[in-house]
Amino acid sequence: MNIHMRVPVSDNYASILLVEDDQEIAKMVIETLSDNGFTAVSTGSAVEMEVLLRERSFDLIMLDVMLPGEDGFSICRRLRAEATTPIIMLTALGDDIDRVVGLELGADDYVTKPFNSRELLARIKSLLRRSSYTSAGPQGQEPMQFEGWHIDPVLRRVRDPNGVHISMTTAEFDVLLAFCRNPGKVLAREQLLGLTHAGLAGPVERSIDVHVSRVRQKIEPNVREPTLIKTVRLAGYLFTPKVERA
Repeated sequence: MNIHMRVPVSDNYASILLVEDDQEIAKMVIETLSDNGFTAVSTGSAVEMEVLLRERSFDLIMLDVMLPGEDGFSICRRLRAEATTPIIMLTALGDDIDRVVGLELGADDYVTKPFNSRELLARIKSLLRRSSYTSAGPQGQEPMQFEGWHIDPVLRRVRDPNGVHISMTTAEFDVLLAFCRNPGKVLAREQLLGLTHAGLAGPVERSIDVHVSRVRQKIEPNVREPTLIKTVRLAGYLFTPKVERA
């Protein structure tokens, strides 16, 4: 088993698992992460990943798409069915459709190879902030409700009208939160990118459509005829419910 691991000088940051079979890339990423305070571990396959996940938990997982044996897409689908751990896909594929596939399977973001270390760090830090890794919750974020649904921005939890907790990825929660904070307003895709990626140059616009589609699947009474999140032709999306403080 080829595993890279470096322990940072500080333990104030998240623990990250990298699944990457290219040893040179894995070494570079692990060094970059540990030099910036993260506890970073890498492994080269799904089988080795499973061994590590049985031994410990991670705050974020980075998956290469092209892996020996089970590929990154399949791993992403399987992981997302079991947990809400933030996932970043690493891909050398140039076609946007391949990137969108990862998002449809539940990935929160992706980075295309070759990537800049600073960009990778910025995306990781942004995703961890949005998944509430930091212990101090943001101030002034009171729980909200709409149509019987309840959303808590600090705990990042969503409950349906029956009180059942609904699992959402970091990106899906961000999209729903953006809508709840802007009810009755048409939000363009560019605005949603800004609201959900903390100002970073996020994925292609189509990724927003993917995340909106996944949110619809979880909150709409009829996904084929959505009434809560309406598409406004050539403009963006409109969140129709009245949102109130919970």
